[in-house]
Amino acid sequence: MTHYENVVILTGAGISAESGLDTFRDRGGIWEKYDLMELATPEAFAQNPARVHEFYNLRRETVRKARPNAAHYALARLEQEYPGKVHIITQNVDSLHERAGARNLCHMHGELNKARCQGCGAVSQWPGPLSQQSVCPACGAAGQLRPHIVWFGEAPFFMTEINHLLRKCDIFISIGTSGSVYPAAGFVQAAYEHGAKQTVELNLAPSDGKSLFSIRHYGKATRIVPEFVADMIRNAKP
Repeated sequence: MTHYENVVILTGAGISAESGLDTFRDRGGIWEKYDLMELATPEAFAQNPARVHEFYNLRRETVRKARPNAAHYALARLEQEYPGKVHIITQNVDSLHERAGARNLCHMHGELNKARCQGCGAVSQWPGPLSQQSVCPACGAAGQLRPHIVWFGEAPFFMTEINHLLRKCDIFISIGTSGSVYPAAGFVQAAYEHGAKQTVELNLAPSDGKSLFSIRHYGKATRIVPEFVADMIRNAKP
């Protein structure tokens, strides 16, 4: 029996690609279609909030139409059935993990279905379009809401909680991420230095940090993630 008390999973855009959501750096990804420095910075929002809102409204509608895939459901199953603590750290701003049933989540780059008031700081559920006329439910101010997204130049959310998870984890699993964006790209090294017994990469192709992983499986997320999860659950049984 192989049992891990603390399982920490990092997910990136690759886990949602088979749900129809674009990745960022792959061929045909969001970086090829848009200049994100004109859409995903505080300066861009200050200069042209209507254009930024339009971009995120389109993304929000795309996510609304998407459905969780087998990889999302497999991680929710792991959380529910594995005899240990399972935590997911996601770089994704979609809601597919939650819709598949996952509950122990850190959205380090924010969430598309939330808005944040630049006046009072309140964060609200916001599944529909945002505009300059949108009113903050908390303080009543108009024109102060922005997407609850971490933009370039801003600090990721939940870093204190994430660092705590990395210090305690026994196995670190990276799924669908390029390994090129920090601080997330450094999580595997942090987990290893804090004593993780295994580091695992599940990806469509080797990431930039592939040499840091002791176990590597490559292929479509909808195939390799459910297979790996099933093995983990089976091997944890006495």
